[in-house]
Parts: sequence; structure tokens; C-alpha cells
Amino acid sequence: MPLWLDMLRTPMAAPETAGLKRLRFIWQLLCLSLAASIAGLSPLRALIGRAAPCMIAVLLATTLLTTLIYLRRKHRADTSYLRAFEEGQ
Repeated sequence: MPLWLDMLRTPMAAPETAGLKRLRFIWQLLCLSLAASIAGLSPLRALIGRAAPCMIAVLLATTLLTTLIYLRRKHRADTSYLRAFEEGQ
């Protein structure tokens, strides 16, 4: 398995809860969808017209919001885990 793919599947510090794992997969799906929609903008525009850029903008905003939420929750989980680890030593 390529290293980048292995790193996408691996949590970085704290043990990953089911909620964080779900949020990470949603975030990855949004990122891939955004990249695919930008790459396929011309066919999308031909298919649905002027709504295509608006739909991509909504997808971008959703991806940015999900990124902020994920990073905040992940940072909180990592900090809590590292504090507990340091207190246990």
C-alpha cells in the first residue's frame, strides 16, 4: 500500500473514536468530491448549466466548514490524550 494511502487511513495521535473516524471519512469524501467536481467543471456546466459553479461553491464551503470542525475536534482529542499520557508517566 502506498505511504500516502496508509497515512490517510491512520489516526495521527489519539486513539480515534467512532465519531472522529466518521468525520474524517466524510471530510475525505468531501475533498475528493470537490476535486472531481472542479476537474469536471466543463461537463458539469454542459449538463446542469449555470448551477454547476454554485454547486461547487456550496461543496467548497461545506468542505471548509467540515475541515474546521474536524481539526478542532481532532486537536481537542489529541490534547486530551497527550495530557492523560503525560500524567500517567
